[in-house]
Amino acid sequence: MTTPDNPSSFVGWNAAPPPAAPQPAPVPLYAPEFAADPHGFYAAMRRRFGSLVPVELSPGIPATLVIGYRTAVQINNDPERFRADPRIWEKDIPADCPVLPMLQYRPNALRSAGLAHTRYRKASVDSIDGINLYDIHLEIEQMAIPQINTFCQDGEADLISQYALPVTFAYLNVMVGCPADIGQQVAQGMAMMFEGNDPGEGNRLFVGALAELVKLKRLDPGDDVTTRLLNHAETLTDEELIHQLVTIYGAGIEPLTNLIANTLLLMLTDDRFSGAVALTTRDALNELLFKDPPLANFGITYPAQPSRVDGVWLPANQPVVTSMAACNNDPSIAGQYNGNNSHLAWGTGPHACPAQDVAYSVAHYAIDQLFDALPEIRVACPVDQLTWRPGPFHRSLAMLPVIFRPSRFLF
Repeated sequence: MTTPDNPSSFVGWNAAPPPAAPQPAPVPLYAPEFAADPHGFYAAMRRRFGSLVPVELSPGIPATLVIGYRTAVQINNDPERFRADPRIWEKDIPADCPVLPMLQYRPNALRSAGLAHTRYRKASVDSIDGINLYDIHLEIEQMAIPQINTFCQDGEADLISQYALPVTFAYLNVMVGCPADIGQQVAQGMAMMFEGNDPGEGNRLFVGALAELVKLKRLDPGDDVTTRLLNHAETLTDEELIHQLVTIYGAGIEPLTNLIANTLLLMLTDDRFSGAVALTTRDALNELLFKDPPLANFGITYPAQPSRVDGVWLPANQPVVTSMAACNNDPSIAGQYNGNNSHLAWGTGPHACPAQDVAYSVAHYAIDQLFDALPEIRVACPVDQLTWRPGPFHRSLAMLPVIFRPSRFLF
């Protein structure tokens, strides 16, 4: 297996190799070794391949990983050449492929192109824009304090399973008007799809739960994203409604949980975020979104025809995956993180995340609530003993164990 410490094991990738030319061994993004040290892999990739790298998303599923910042901006802002619709690609993909549920066609803005994308995007953006950002602080406080009360007397906790995930989950349910029982099925299905753990069943659970939510909101509308989608002038069908919600939850549960947890790890292990004159939560979030974004590799497009980019031929209808993590750390754009919003963590171009202000606010307030309640919290083990979950898309800790002085319940 290729490792970041052995870059010479990479084989050069010819721009237009003849049919019989040997092809380089693709880098397996699904491997535990990649999860343990992605930035070491990105550095080795850059030395051997430049901006475009042959990878596998799961065994036998080839793709091209974009690790050059300017190349990623070019590709993601060229929807005519690089379309987000995967239907031609997926015709030859086996049904049990672990990453198929994450990449397959859905009638939503993330997996469509042309006029269909314009229609879905408008419905989603308008519905999300109806969220009152000023209410988020109080909503997160009402969710965070009860959750902190479940462990504050113990003196120890896992900040992912006991804090970041349940707070994220609770907020998304409120945002879309989803009752907890339906939301639990959504969360379970999403986790199965992200980790490749029976992704087909995960997809079934996920879509089935959202169908129940749409049915419920037709009978009991509210001030929420689902109701606004139902009432939107684009008159989406039930199937289309479900798959707009697929995007919202898919871009919410895992990435937002990881944004909170990974930023907490940065703040708990870097002396710049402690002491009398310390960097702020906003500084930490901006740096994390640059250096180690929670959705590390995504922004998937498919060349409509063989396309030559940076001297490399990209096969038609094969996934081109943007590495937000590698692009943000491209040496050609190296600079200061504080106050700099030029990172690609939210994507770029017509498929950029429409809910980035919401996600940023949720993470900011969730982190501040935790430190207000437990200011002496610290990581319970050396950082090099923490485990990162394998997977081609996310940057996600398995656990974030912490210890602190036991505290009485908050009110």
